Amino acid sequence: MKEYINVLKHTLLFRGISENDIEALLGCLGAKKRIFSKGEYVYRQGEFIDNITLVLRGKLYIQREDYWGNSNIITQISDGELFGEAYVAPGSGNILNNVIAVEESEVMFFDARKIISVCPSACKFHSKVIENLFFAISEKNRKLVQKLSFMSNRTTREKLIAYLSEEANRQNSSVFTIPFNRQQLADYLSVDRSAMSNELCKMRDDGLIKFDRSKFTLI
Repeated sequence: MKEYINVLKHTLLFRGISENDIEALLGCLGAKKRIFSKGEYVYRQGEFIDNITLVLRGKLYIQREDYWGNSNIITQISDGELFGEAYVAPGSGNILNNVIAVEESEVMFFDARKIISVCPSACKFHSKVIENLFFAISEKNRKLVQKLSFMSNRTTREKLIAYLSEEANRQNSSVFTIPFNRQQLADYLSVDRSAMSNELCKMRDDGLIKFDRSKFTLI
């Protein structure tokens, strides 16, 4: 596990913890690593999970599928980000969505009960992990509220403007690349792909944007 210390120290969960202390924590938290191929399920809807998942490398999508296989992307999890913290509470139930590797991804699992229960030695750095987990949950909630703000817009154009404006602000540039292809963006915004593509072309013709695949320029 030592080879992952340099990656872990830059994640929110281990922020402010020294490399030596992270190494000691990996055993304490029951850390296990696994590589998932592109398209492989990390979790399936309805499973019971008792781990907190951290992406070391790659990208996962949390997505919901209906009975007929239509999918809706809830959010994505990239390098250094967590999943599973919402299911730590007793009685939180089975997972509501699928978690799928969009590309080959390296994932580390931590025993959720060992994270939230301070070990007998009550080490300071374990308490720091619990504090960091609280901040990570807060950040995840902020992103979900942000997505709800996109979804609350009535028209496809309004949803696109809200999303693209937020990405420009987040990347601090009017020229930026989004993490979705067209179908994935349509799934994320819960709109029809053809209607969305037509609207993007209209926005381009109206002089609002330029785009080349996933690269956008706001004018």
